[in-house]
Amino acid sequence: MTPITSFAGKTVAVFGLGGSGLASCQALQAGGADVVASDDNIDRLVEAARAGFITADLHSVTWSNIAALVLTPGVPLTHPVPHWTVLAAQAASVEVIGDVELFCRERRHLAPDAPFVAITGTNGKSTTTALIAHLLREAGFDTQMGGNIGTAILSLQPPAAGRVHVIEMSSYQIDLTPSLDPAVGILLNVTEDHLDRHGSIEHYAAVKERLVAGVQDGGTAIVGVDDDFSATAAERVALAGKTVLRLSVKRPLANGIVVENNAIYRVNDGEHEAIARIDGIGSLRGAHNAQNAAAAAAAVLALGVEREALQRGLRSFPGLAHRMEQVGRQGETLFVNDSKATNADAAAKALSSYEEIFWIAGGKPKTGGIDSLAGFFPKIRKAYLIGVAAEEFAATLDGKVEYEICETLEVAVPHAARDATASELVEPVVLLSPACASFDQFRNFEIRGDRFRELVAALPGVKPVK
Repeated sequence: MTPITSFAGKTVAVFGLGGSGLASCQALQAGGADVVASDDNIDRLVEAARAGFITADLHSVTWSNIAALVLTPGVPLTHPVPHWTVLAAQAASVEVIGDVELFCRERRHLAPDAPFVAITGTNGKSTTTALIAHLLREAGFDTQMGGNIGTAILSLQPPAAGRVHVIEMSSYQIDLTPSLDPAVGILLNVTEDHLDRHGSIEHYAAVKERLVAGVQDGGTAIVGVDDDFSATAAERVALAGKTVLRLSVKRPLANGIVVENNAIYRVNDGEHEAIARIDGIGSLRGAHNAQNAAAAAAAVLALGVEREALQRGLRSFPGLAHRMEQVGRQGETLFVNDSKATNADAAAKALSSYEEIFWIAGGKPKTGGIDSLAGFFPKIRKAYLIGVAAEEFAATLDGKVEYEICETLEVAVPHAARDATASELVEPVVLLSPACASFDQFRNFEIRGDRFRELVAALPGVKPVK
């Protein structure tokens, strides 16, 4: 845990008592603050009270006695309308911040030079975060990983000289961190997302940009420039005097980081210098993972990792569960768990990465269905359709891709395995990449992916992928 001393002797309200909210309560209390915990969910209030915190309805508090409101990222700050606690705090001139802001203040107090890597982007930020942490640990660095990837930042060990914090940040978290100042900031990409919480793509992009704009003096902003919003952000951050390292997997750069023919290069005035290779690394397959790997490589090199250690770390990276996770082989057939692909755009990443696909898709459909995936249909040998979306997807595939309505994973997995084996292809891939939410049959995508993994393991002759 990271005790927060910046509010010692003061009263702080914490609204939203999920994992990061409770961690904030614990960290503030450990640092000497008086905490008032609140939530709209009565069960969470009970849990906080059992943990020893004072709970209250923030409608009834005297806001002039409150030093700050620590808000959970899941609660609207600006759009579609500010949460009532935000309006109450603002009316009393009480600052509204998040748990990462508390961390940043404590870091400046304890160890302002302690390495802090912050990662954001519409896509790829979890893989990049996990990869950076893996590379640093493999190189022998004292590494703490958390934030949006799972572990609340204040549950991690506190900042200290030589200890690296690698933190994934959503746009919601950035919005609540006005003094965000990483040593290395990474903006991977910006595409349309979360507009219900930001109002427009322009506002969403501006929030993302703040992560790299805030890089501390002497630090490095790593910016993917393969989309217009991120490219514009790189220009503005550079004009503001920050050190910007541009990154591309699609276009040549005169200066920056590029990926060509499965190799990562540092380019200086047009001269290419090889940094590492990513060919043959199953967990980093596809153009999207090439971008993730290049950003991670640039980050750890900036922190002093040697290139030999970087290459070893890339080769040993296991990938993330449910994100193009290679779970087993049955003869020549590879089984891939991409349950995290809950929409067509996410499924496109996996479909672009393999050539002979036996595709398991379906669930609770998203707007637009799978029409946007038509360019990948020639790669799909057969589709196995499950869940509520099965009939809709069948209509889209009809006459273009052979399909079978299986309804459940329990039917789809053995049928896909049977057909992949019978195909006698060099490397057939049974790919669970649903392009759908899981909520019709599973509580979340993790449970759906776990069930796929179980069904694959139960097939005869399947060996796990190491």
